[in-house]
Amino acid sequence: MVSVARLGLKDTDKKMNNGSTCSRLLLIFTVAISLCASAASISPRRHTKAKPTTITENAHTRRRLANTHHSARVVRASVRTTARRRTSRYYERFSTSSFAEDQTVGDVLAGEDPVVRQAAINALGNMNGTIVAIDPSSGRILAMVNQHLALSAGATPCSTIKIPVALAALSENLVNKNTRVPISKTAGLTLTPALAHSNNAYFEAVGRKLGFERYSYYAHQFGLGELAGWNIAGEQVGRFPDVPLEAKLGGVGKMCSFGESISMTPLQLGAIVAAIANGGTLYYLQHPTTPAEVLNFQPKVKRQLDIAPVLPQIEEGMAGAVRYGTARSLRWSFSEEEVLGKTGTCSNHGTRYGWFASFANTDLGHIVTVVFLQGGRPTFGPKAAEITGHLYRNLYDHSFFGTAARLTPASAPSESTAANSH
Repeated sequence: MVSVARLGLKDTDKKMNNGSTCSRLLLIFTVAISLCASAASISPRRHTKAKPTTITENAHTRRRLANTHHSARVVRASVRTTARRRTSRYYERFSTSSFAEDQTVGDVLAGEDPVVRQAAINALGNMNGTIVAIDPSSGRILAMVNQHLALSAGATPCSTIKIPVALAALSENLVNKNTRVPISKTAGLTLTPALAHSNNAYFEAVGRKLGFERYSYYAHQFGLGELAGWNIAGEQVGRFPDVPLEAKLGGVGKMCSFGESISMTPLQLGAIVAAIANGGTLYYLQHPTTPAEVLNFQPKVKRQLDIAPVLPQIEEGMAGAVRYGTARSLRWSFSEEEVLGKTGTCSNHGTRYGWFASFANTDLGHIVTVVFLQGGRPTFGPKAAEITGHLYRNLYDHSFFGTAARLTPASAPSESTAANSH
C-alpha cells in the first residue's frame, strides 16, 4: 500500500510540477507587466507630449482634415500670387491691323517683271505689308508690291540691323566666325549661331565693343540714312541718328541688337542685301516705270564696299537662319534652292513689325527679296520668312530659276529679253 501510494504520489508530483511550471511562467509574466505599468506610472512627466501608440478613426479623420485645410490655404495663397502676377504682367496692345485688301492700289506696273510681281502678290495675300524684289547684279527693282509702304519713311529695322553690325564688326576685326563673345557669366556664342538664332545679347556686346562712332560710319557706308533709289518718285530717306541712344534706354547695344532709334526703309535693306549677294557693290536701286526704261536700263553704282573678305562668315549665319534658325519656316514651302536671309521682329507705338531680307543663291544668278509686314500679333519675322518661301515657290514653279533669261513686260520689245538677262 505504501509503495502504491508513493507511486501515485510520484505521478501526482509530476503533474503538479508541470502545472506549477506553467503557473510560475504566468506569474512571472504578470509581475513583469505590473512592474512596467508601475514604472510608467511613477516615471517623471516629459515636457514633450508623447504620441499615442494607436490612432482612433476620429483622430485620424481630424488629422486628415487638418492637412486638407492646410493644403487648401497653400493653394489659395498660390492662386492669389498668380493672380497678382497676371494682373501686373504687361500685355502689348496693337492699334494696327495685320491684314489689308488694297495693297496694290496706286502701284506703277509697266516696268516690272510680270512673273515676279504676280508671284509676290500671291505670296503676300491679304497681309498688311510690302514685297520688294531686286536684281542684285544691277540694282533693278523687278517688282515692288504696295509701293506706298515700300517708299515710306520705314520703320525700326528690328533684328535685321544685325547684318550691318556683323559686317562692321568683321571689317574692324573685332570678331571672326570663331570668336566666342560672352553673353552671360557662364556662356559664350560665336557669329554663325548668333545670326542664325538672332541672339540679342551677342550683338549688344558686339555693339558696345564697336562703339557709336564706328557703327555710324559703317551704317552710312551701307546706305542707312540716305536714299537707296535713283530718282524714285515718293521715296523717303528713313533715319539714322546723329547721337547714340541714351544709356538708360540701352545705348549703342540696343541700337545694334534691335535697331532702336533707327528707321530703315525696305529699299535700304534691299540694297544692303544686294551688296552681300553680288560681292560688295552697293547699287542705286532703280524702278523702271515704262518698257522703254527697261530696254535702256543702265546700272548706277553708289559705292564699292570692302566687304568681300568677310562675306563668307556673314553668309554662313544667314544660311543657318533658313536651315535651322529663325527663318526655317521658309523651308516649309521651298527647299529646292539655297536661300540666305535674316528675320526681324519688334514693336513700336502699337504696331508690330515683321522683316525678312534674303537672296536665293542659284547657279543662274541671285534674286534679292525684302518682305516687310506691319500689324498686330499675327505679324512677326518668321511670318515674313514664310511668305518669302511662298514667293520663291511661285517663282520656281514658273521656271524663274530654270532659265538664264528673265521674263520682261509683255509690252516690251522681244529683244529686251537678252538685254535684261541676269
